[in-house]
Amino acid sequence: MSVLTITRNTIVDRVVPRSKAADVALVAAGAALTAVAAQISIPASPVPFTFQTLVVLLVGASLGSVRGALSMALYAVLGVVGLPVFAPLKDGSHAVGMQAVLGATFGFVIGFIAAAYVVGKLAERNWSSNVVKMFVSYAVGSLVIYAFGIPVLASVATGGNLAIAAGIMTPFLVWDAVKAIAAAALLPLAWAGVKKIKG
Repeated sequence: MSVLTITRNTIVDRVVPRSKAADVALVAAGAALTAVAAQISIPASPVPFTFQTLVVLLVGASLGSVRGALSMALYAVLGVVGLPVFAPLKDGSHAVGMQAVLGATFGFVIGFIAAAYVVGKLAERNWSSNVVKMFVSYAVGSLVIYAFGIPVLASVATGGNLAIAAGIMTPFLVWDAVKAIAAAALLPLAWAGVKKIKG
């Protein structure tokens, strides 16, 4: 049995037959969706507003812990090897390779991997089909992303001042709350549709 297809309880497993090929395709699709979401951004310094975290956490909740984390790891690797998958900089260019790794926002990218795993693990425990639990799951995932991202942001952009870095992220709390509400509605709604069709 594939390591990726051990017993799961995610929405994807209700609609996609399990196979190694399906797992690979789902991991790749999650990375691609994250890359697309990163391009829909409102430039800000040093961290842009994007739909990325919404997609990251929905991918984790949809694919489960292992596939979700692998999907985000693939996304990170694609950017590191030179593909323009990360959110554009203020001038419209993309940080790639070591420029991205040493940049102020790469901690958030690493946080995506951990957050997708955590949210995926909660989804495997039936959290993604409940509105309240999905909202809490999104909040937990966001905190995980911040836990990885803010220290790197502080180190690169504020001379190591965590308080300033946290202050930079304050406007994102409202944006993340809006996305949490969207996630809390979207996935349970999708579950309801699947259950209606599949029974």
